[in-house]
Amino acid sequence: MKPKTIIVLILLALFLIILLQNTKVVKIQLLFWKIEMSRIIMLPITLFLGIVIGFIIGKTKKRRGVTSDSNLDEF
Repeated sequence: MKPKTIIVLILLALFLIILLQNTKVVKIQLLFWKIEMSRIIMLPITLFLGIVIGFIIGKTKKRRGVTSDSNLDEF
């Protein structure tokens, strides 16, 4: 197997272990909304939202042509 595949499988296994150990119901309050849900549902939702937000931010920076090296040229 390729090293990338092995790393992905290990991360997936760790994520599943974390999910299975966090089944307690928690309350989430965001501004005016109050939601009660199991952590086993909340963790994948927050992971997905983080991936989507990171993807969108990465795409917008690529469109503008902004890279981390170009920021150093300004100083």
